[in-house]
Amino acid sequence: MRAARLIKMVLLLQARPSMTGPELAQELEVSERTVARDVLSLSEAGVPVYADRGRSGGYRLIGGYRTRLTGLGRSEAEALFLSGVPSALREMGLADAASAARLKVSAALLPELRDAATGAAQRFHLDAPAWYQEPRTPALLPAVAGAVWDDRRITARYLRKDTEVERELEPYGLVLKAGVWYLAARAQGDFRVYRVDRFTAVDVPDGREDGGEDGAEGPTGGGGRFIRDEAFDLPAFWAERAAQFARSLLREEVVVRLSAHGVRRLPHVTERAAAEEAIDAARSGDGPDAQGQLTVRLAVESAEVAYAQLLGLGPEGEVLHPPALRERFAAAARRTAALYA
Repeated sequence: MRAARLIKMVLLLQARPSMTGPELAQELEVSERTVARDVLSLSEAGVPVYADRGRSGGYRLIGGYRTRLTGLGRSEAEALFLSGVPSALREMGLADAASAARLKVSAALLPELRDAATGAAQRFHLDAPAWYQEPRTPALLPAVAGAVWDDRRITARYLRKDTEVERELEPYGLVLKAGVWYLAARAQGDFRVYRVDRFTAVDVPDGREDGGEDGAEGPTGGGGRFIRDEAFDLPAFWAERAAQFARSLLREEVVVRLSAHGVRRLPHVTERAAAEEAIDAARSGDGPDAQGQLTVRLAVESAEVAYAQLLGLGPEGEVLHPPALRERFAAAARRTAALYA
């Protein structure tokens, strides 16, 4: 374990100009004291690690040092081949590039590891589309993907409800969610999400527009290119927007009294985040009653959706409000009781 950690530390320092003790500790999942001891061990072993003192200090390699400890083990090689999503790469028009990269990596592996690609592919497969959906690749996806990889602005026309609008976008990243492609892009200074299958036209500059001679790029991003905001984090941005979208659908509220089993079941039959939030709020408020039942105020999309979802609780949940929904459950209970009489 320690040897692997020392190798990882050298590779991290090789890849970056400098890293602070806290940064290395976070990457290596150890304490800063352990980082200091490991740096001392590397120095004693002849690896030229230099420590800069002061508030802006850190660790760095000196003298252009490059390690040759870059060989892959079997588990690392298999994980590398597993990291690609063939269908997604094919839809973005990157299948040939990915195939060439895999061939180059395979050729560089030790002979006993060259079956890693086959081993990983035969053990794991990602089927992104949801059930009962016919996956359709947006015709303009390769053009959008090319602009994303090249940090190139696009002029896109897309359908918004029943109208078609045109926007200049800075495409930052693509997300494949349940078989649907989404583009995270900056428009008019704000980051937004667009469904790629709603694009009707995409114009990508050819590389000479806005640039100098032969499309040379200036400091503000010539040739139709834009300067990426280095602080933008695609996974974090998507997680935040997905949570906002799920929350925006929950426009109504119902009050439900739950048994102990109903409390455990609620996150499995309704929107999980809303259920957990409602349960936490109820527990920190009045808490369970004398019978051990917990009354929660649950955000739902609509009374109709709540009816379909909360039926899954059976007798473990009692709807108290709104009255119309409560009566609907009472009528359903009477019909169910008559069936089993």
